[in-house]
Amino acid sequence: MTDSQAPEKTGTNPLAPTPAGARTAADVVTPQLVAQLTKGVVGSGRTANHTPFTGEKLADLPESTPEDVQRAFTAARAAQAVWEQVPVRERAAVLLRFHDLVLQRQGEVLDLIQLETGKARLHAHEEVQAVAVAARHYGRKAPSYLRPKRHAGAMPTLTKVTELRHPRGVVGQIAPWNYPLELSVGDALPAFAAGNAVVMKPDTETCLTALWARDLLIEAGLPAEVFQVVLGEGPVVGPEVVRHADYVSFTGSTRTGREVAQGAAARLVGVSLELGGKNAMLVLADADVEKAAAGAVRACFSSAGQLCISIERLYVHESVADAFLERFAARTRAMRLGTSLAYGADMGSLVGERQLETVSRHVEEAVAKGATVVAGGVARPDIGPYFFEPTILDGVTEPMSVCGEETFGPVVSIYRFTTDDEAVDLANSTPYGLNSSVWTRDGRRGRAIAARLRTGTVNINEGYAPAYGSVQSPMGGMKDSGLGRRHGSEGILKYTEAQTVAQQRLLPMAPSLGMDDERYAEFMSRSLRLMKAFRFR
Repeated sequence: MTDSQAPEKTGTNPLAPTPAGARTAADVVTPQLVAQLTKGVVGSGRTANHTPFTGEKLADLPESTPEDVQRAFTAARAAQAVWEQVPVRERAAVLLRFHDLVLQRQGEVLDLIQLETGKARLHAHEEVQAVAVAARHYGRKAPSYLRPKRHAGAMPTLTKVTELRHPRGVVGQIAPWNYPLELSVGDALPAFAAGNAVVMKPDTETCLTALWARDLLIEAGLPAEVFQVVLGEGPVVGPEVVRHADYVSFTGSTRTGREVAQGAAARLVGVSLELGGKNAMLVLADADVEKAAAGAVRACFSSAGQLCISIERLYVHESVADAFLERFAARTRAMRLGTSLAYGADMGSLVGERQLETVSRHVEEAVAKGATVVAGGVARPDIGPYFFEPTILDGVTEPMSVCGEETFGPVVSIYRFTTDDEAVDLANSTPYGLNSSVWTRDGRRGRAIAARLRTGTVNINEGYAPAYGSVQSPMGGMKDSGLGRRHGSEGILKYTEAQTVAQQRLLPMAPSLGMDDERYAEFMSRSLRLMKAFRFR
């Protein structure tokens, strides 16, 4: 980017310096806290994690070897055999107590989330909200999701059928760094309620948050051995988790997800995958552009764009594009970046060097090939080593990497369209299919367009929160964005094996009452015709 192309930095200055006496990383991540949280980690080596705000080390941590992973699964398997015998209502009650503890002690985990991920405090609070909602939902609904269910049998009155749900055993969970509370324990809660044990591999750089949640679950009544944690490099520890698990839950990149799926398939164990996305937001001609601009800021720049379901492509009807872009750019330029462990910043940091390199490369390449920076576009080392301004690009075209590759940072490209059909085709023109957003004053029109979008969730007049927060409904990806769903009945039943128990009464499913084979075949044929006529299921 040349000097003439660099945008002004007005509006994106850091917050005021941290006042004297405010909390620092050393105040939060004390040796006593680290000792308390890591005592449950199965690991014989040593590693460390760091804070994106400064790049400095946060804590020394245990590191797990393949042998440690095996030991964790052995302990979890023994504990799970006892845990599944606990009545489901008692297991669910643990989640409800955990819900209360999370809300009571949220200040502790908000500090940890911010220090480990670099995100703004309000964005960290989204994780608290999501985990509390999931804990409440499965704490209330798990008994009904898992109760035995009666089904129609093969022969009316003669066949009694019951569907049972059994836990799979030990779930292997590989959790990402970007949402270390919600995408770790948030996914584990329904597994515990279903009677499973969990061996979790959180990302090392954000593991203190997951370990804090484990500590709170144990305080809420979960047996410690039921929740095992292993730490280490993904290529070393991850395959070991897949190798021993009875079911695998993975959130991460599409490339790694394919490897996880192959490993699980080789062992014939189930897997759920939430993978990459290149999510689109459609602003229709009748949209309220002021509200859409405000919503775009939330949709594109929450957690510095490091949210699986955040928006990276903005499609705006040509009749409102100029008005929308003016408002969106003004709001984006006014965003405040900061590192304070307090509310007030609009956006925090990228998580590390790799993310900063990707974001910088995408922006610089786009500009070199003719795109225009409308807002942002530059790194901000004056705030922290991995800060990058929230960025809007215009004039992005197909040869540019930012057009099709997932950026996973605070960068959004704006495109114009003329018809709804064109907008739908553009939004669907990606191998990904995780989330999308539609803005219109006409709810019926919005729902009709939503049904045509090939994404697992669609939000109308908001970016991502309504669909994700509606935990009774399934959430997940289509196409290269993954397999399986979290939330709702699918989010807990995936952690179970279905068993059908059919009891035959009075007469066998075979020739009887003096019938030979031919007469029995005729009898069954008449019975089948009658069952259809009487609308028997």
